[in-house]
Amino acid sequence: MKWIKDLYDWVLKWSSSKHGPLMLFIMAFAEASFFPIPPDILLIALALGLREKAFYFAFICSVGSVLGAVLGYFIGSFLWWEGVNEFSWLANLFFDIIPGFTSKIFYSIQSKYEVWNFWIVFTAGFTPIPFKVITISAGAFDINFIFFVIASTLSRSARFFLLSILIWKFGEPMRDFIDKYFNLLAIIFMILLIGSFILIKYVI
Repeated sequence: MKWIKDLYDWVLKWSSSKHGPLMLFIMAFAEASFFPIPPDILLIALALGLREKAFYFAFICSVGSVLGAVLGYFIGSFLWWEGVNEFSWLANLFFDIIPGFTSKIFYSIQSKYEVWNFWIVFTAGFTPIPFKVITISAGAFDINFIFFVIASTLSRSARFFLLSILIWKFGEPMRDFIDKYFNLLAIIFMILLIGSFILIKYVI
């Protein structure tokens, strides 16, 4: 888990920078469309440093994530297919670099959209599933754009504001808890990530 801890420490460095809020926006935007690191870590660090601005940081994170989701949707709509049911070079690149994101998983999501539509996007906003998997597939399968934006806005805002409420309420003990049990939390996150892909494939 050392590389995860190193990544965690790198993200935390931005919390002490004057450019921290901008970096939070960039991370939230990128994570929803192509970047592998969730913005929650930086959101926690920034909110702990300035608890009175916890909800402001949640707002920045939410706006960045929704705009990133729109980019992901457009990637799926305009850059995902090279021909009829033929993946583009960009699609194949995503399959190579995003853990657990395979063409088989991608097509399995299509059938879920046909049944659940709005709720697939809404639910994914709360889970450890890489949100880009959902945003890109929504565009590729031509999910209703208005419903997609509404679902993304509600789920991502609820996720980040809930996190900020917890930080605003409990403050520093949360940082101590994360530092003390980081390895265990990293393992739990990986279990949830794998479980989320299983949920998409077999349950939802």
